[in-house]
Amino acid sequence: MTLSISARFAFETDQPTDVLLQFEAAAIPEQRIGKANTSLTQAEHCARVPAEDDIGERIWLRSQGRFDVEYSAEVTIERLLPDLGTLEALSPHEMPGEAVKYMLDSRYCPADSFQSFVEGEFGGTLGGARVDAIRQWIADHFDYAPGSSHVNTTARDSFIERRGICRDFAHVLVTLARASTIPARYVACYAPRVEPQDFHAVAEVFLADPTVEGGGAWHIVDATGMADPAFTAKIGVGRDAADVSFLTSFGPSNFLFSEVRVEKL
Repeated sequence: MTLSISARFAFETDQPTDVLLQFEAAAIPEQRIGKANTSLTQAEHCARVPAEDDIGERIWLRSQGRFDVEYSAEVTIERLLPDLGTLEALSPHEMPGEAVKYMLDSRYCPADSFQSFVEGEFGGTLGGARVDAIRQWIADHFDYAPGSSHVNTTARDSFIERRGICRDFAHVLVTLARASTIPARYVACYAPRVEPQDFHAVAEVFLADPTVEGGGAWHIVDATGMADPAFTAKIGVGRDAADVSFLTSFGPSNFLFSEVRVEKL
């Protein structure tokens, strides 16, 4: 399946400011980038650097005044999609090095404090069945409420308030999976069924790879139910939203607008 993606956003700064951007679909084996174009306002400094786990790229800027970004691409998704509920978990000692940090607490995902909860609520499940049960529990207990959270909202805050946006749903799923000793990471992405259309966030969990005996693989899970893994284009991954924000400003800035459109071709 091929997606047509376009995104525009702008921000401004009163003085020269360092800004880190990550908004382009990643060129990785499970998704092939076709026609793509990125247009940026001229800046004092502009350089590309690898993103987390070498999935996608970030762009370092140093700019002053208004800065506009325009991006378009066609992305063909070629992802294996096993039945999540049938996948087994790997024991911690079987985890590859890349997965270890995704078992630990991070800024927005305090997993250790949820260990008693997950055992009480999901104690009869393991592996992919546990993740599927967590996803369903979030869907049943949380309200999708734009404007209900902010940049400092953690998974604990969302758990208490039982509401949030895609970012918060992803943080809660990541947190409860890690509390279950299942590596989980935050994924920034594009998907066509997101309402309202915007940059989206889902989770990925590290479970058995059904195509490789004894192997493991990352599998997309969206607690909001809006993104189908078959039609989801990854931008980047991280421990939580702090690692993969589409715009991180290292100084005062004013965000002006964003527009995102994702369609199936």
